[in-house]
Amino acid sequence: VLRNEMSIVGPRPKADYEMWRFGKYKDYVLSIKPGLTGLWQVSGRNELPYSTRVKLDVYYVRKRSLLLDLYILLKTPIAVVTGRGAY
Repeated sequence: VLRNEMSIVGPRPKADYEMWRFGKYKDYVLSIKPGLTGLWQVSGRNELPYSTRVKLDVYYVRKRSLLLDLYILLKTPIAVVTGRGAY
């Protein structure tokens, strides 16, 4: 974030070996900076199938706005404290 390579909110960074799962949306999701937190993280993380992660990342890129970012930022502490989906 400090080096301007990431945002606070955005799709999580992906490893090269996972990018095939994004199919035709790969370049679309990569068109914005990755974030420290995102819609996938506050929506259940590892409790969700990977296909849902793709859908949430694509949704975020399409609908990103200050209001959506604020929603994610408000939900992040709850996700961290409860640990939901973290394993």
